[in-house]
Amino acid sequence: MRTYLLISGIAAAVIAAPALAEQPNLKTPSPVIYLANNLDEKDGLGWCIDTLGRGFAERLQAHSCKPQGGDVQFSYDAQFRQILSVEFSDYCMAHQPSEESTFALVTCDAAAADQRFVYDPDDGTIRPEEDASTCVSVGEASRSAGPFMSRTLLLTDCSATEDAFKEWVVLQ
Repeated sequence: MRTYLLISGIAAAVIAAPALAEQPNLKTPSPVIYLANNLDEKDGLGWCIDTLGRGFAERLQAHSCKPQGGDVQFSYDAQFRQILSVEFSDYCMAHQPSEESTFALVTCDAAAADQRFVYDPDDGTIRPEEDASTCVSVGEASRSAGPFMSRTLLLTDCSATEDAFKEWVVLQ
């Protein structure tokens, strides 16, 4: 959305920020990992890591945080640097790009480099252990997902990604 202001006879374009700093009204029980900014989630529920589709799925996305929890509940294990599914025990998030998504839900393996992430509570980023220049973020476009909403879960260049799309909160 662009708004034009007339300042001393000069038209200046003011471009609205794509994401306002609005915190979600999180209703999902802990443990949960959610985006610090609600962005455009229509019910104010926020954005959580989620399996693609209903129930168990091998691919991951960002999705409205569901009040009942379930497949949107993930926890962070700082010792092994893994993001674990609460709903599907022994399954972890891995950086495994495919045509469908950037991240997969796979059997946990503490030795697997693609499953190790560093969460920095100071800046809210989640970064692959092997590449600190990139971070887990959500796509700019949201879409309808039944009564909820979804976004693509991505790995992006941290320095080029707006904070609203890459700042996460981990509640254990």
